[in-house]
Amino acid sequence: MYTIHEVCEKSGLTAHTLRYYEKEGLLSNVSRSQGGFRQYSDEDLEAVGLICCLKNTGMPLSDIARFMELTREGDQTLRERCEMLKRHKEVVLGRMSEMERHLEKVTHKLDRFSSKLSEYEKRTKPGNLNETDLFGV
Repeated sequence: MYTIHEVCEKSGLTAHTLRYYEKEGLLSNVSRSQGGFRQYSDEDLEAVGLICCLKNTGMPLSDIARFMELTREGDQTLRERCEMLKRHKEVVLGRMSEMERHLEKVTHKLDRFSSKLSEYEKRTKPGNLNETDLFGV
């Protein structure tokens, strides 16, 4: 069993976020000690990891909550969960493709500006200045 602070360290989430996820139904049935402190199991840690993965890949919290609810309902929901993950995978792949296009443009601009910077630095290097550089004539 893990304390909330140990789960925070392992997941990178805050205690506030873990409590929020519990309140919103993303995490459920987290056990409590006799003193009322949350005690997370390995299964809870695995659920936190899945929640983080889905969230970090852009799945809305409402969809994550639905997915986690289906998980708790058992194997009879496997088809629906697979469909949810297939749809989400397509969204992620589309966003990755879009990001690749953006990265290509950024790379192109970086190459262009780096080349211009290199030319500029050669022209303005001490000892390489001429009247045109100084006076625009």
